Amino acid sequence: MFVLKLKNLVFIKTGENMKKRYLKRGLHKLDSKPKFRFITIPLLIFFLFLPNTIYSQINSFITVKGREIINTDGENFLLKGINLGNWLVPEGYMFHFKSPNSPRMIYDIFNILIGEEEANNFWDTYRSNYIIKDDIHFLKSLGFNSVRIPFNFRLFITDYPYNELKGVGYKLLDQVIKWCKEEDLYVILDMHCAPGGQTGDNIDDSYGYPFLFESPESQRLTIDIWRKLADIYKDESIIIGYDLLNEPIAHYFDVEKLNPGLEPLYKRITKAVREVDTNHIIFLGGAQWDSNFKVFGPPFDKKLVYTFHKYWTEPTREVIQDYIDFSKKYNVPIWLGESGETSNEWINSFRTMLEENNIGWCFWPYKKLDSERGVVSINKPDNFDIIIDFANDENYDYSSIRENRPDFENVRSALKQYLENCKFKNCTVNEDYIKALGLKK
Repeated sequence: MFVLKLKNLVFIKTGENMKKRYLKRGLHKLDSKPKFRFITIPLLIFFLFLPNTIYSQINSFITVKGREIINTDGENFLLKGINLGNWLVPEGYMFHFKSPNSPRMIYDIFNILIGEEEANNFWDTYRSNYIIKDDIHFLKSLGFNSVRIPFNFRLFITDYPYNELKGVGYKLLDQVIKWCKEEDLYVILDMHCAPGGQTGDNIDDSYGYPFLFESPESQRLTIDIWRKLADIYKDESIIIGYDLLNEPIAHYFDVEKLNPGLEPLYKRITKAVREVDTNHIIFLGGAQWDSNFKVFGPPFDKKLVYTFHKYWTEPTREVIQDYIDFSKKYNVPIWLGESGETSNEWINSFRTMLEENNIGWCFWPYKKLDSERGVVSINKPDNFDIIIDFANDENYDYSSIRENRPDFENVRSALKQYLENCKFKNCTVNEDYIKALGLKK
């Protein structure tokens, strides 16, 4: 747009694009050929600010542009997030368990300790207490701008043979997303545990192999769950996008056989999502713990972000150079979806390096039992060690269960106290961890 100012008049050169834009709003009757027209100063100011207004109205969702994730004003948006791990996907080490380390194994231990009915009641209360509005408010107050929510597919579907898309997970997500919207804290949904298992280890609640890639039924269920979630949240702008599969295909297995199946499955899931939702970003994790981008070809969707995880490496650019090269080659954003579980000094160095390279991050985890390696720590209840000792016994034949099961009342007391201690108001804030993330203390 070419502007000439003369005293109180301003001349603006207009053309076909301007005509199309302003005719819709009835601002001017413009000819098809460019010419000079005059308008007053107030109207000029309106014109100058109109493009950003239009952009914000059209783009009410976080999206991508080249190698950047951009906000609703079209500006670079550096994600600074934390994972709400252990909430919808319990992990053994966060309870100080060694052997029962997947969700279903942990559920079995609790069933053995107090019976199914009491255990089910425990987990209902656990999910209600572990993440509440106070947690979301606190995270926003620290300076986080996003959270990643790992979830288990089992919370969103009934058991075989019915496989109906029903479960407590929908209500739980609705509630936490509502809180995040109230706090202006963005959300990324992460399928941490997919039908059949995408990883083949404890973190995907599988049976020790990534059966997802060899099971048409598991793939269908994965696609159906994502399509339903995308349909539910297609108009929810506080959600940034969907992390389709967490850490697929562990390195223990025949990766030459399994890796070629990853991107085609991503394409099928994305196609199903796009049938109902064109607003949100799709996050794609590399093979072998979200580390191997060699499985990817050129981008197949306009709103893709490629995500990597890094644990226990040097906190230097060299360890992520392959991802940076990939980003430059295909002109796409990359994002650190998980890291942490180490010293605050390492976290500070790694986080700083990421920011210097304009790479957003989401560290792991927000909360866990009796640990400084997280934003907050759950104080260990009295008698909880008897639960830990029983869980780590590794011998669960019926004779051993009868002989070694701890006293019911002591277990109930410890678990009841855990449910209170896991509430935000009763947790201990790890200020040095927060400082390492460059956030408010």
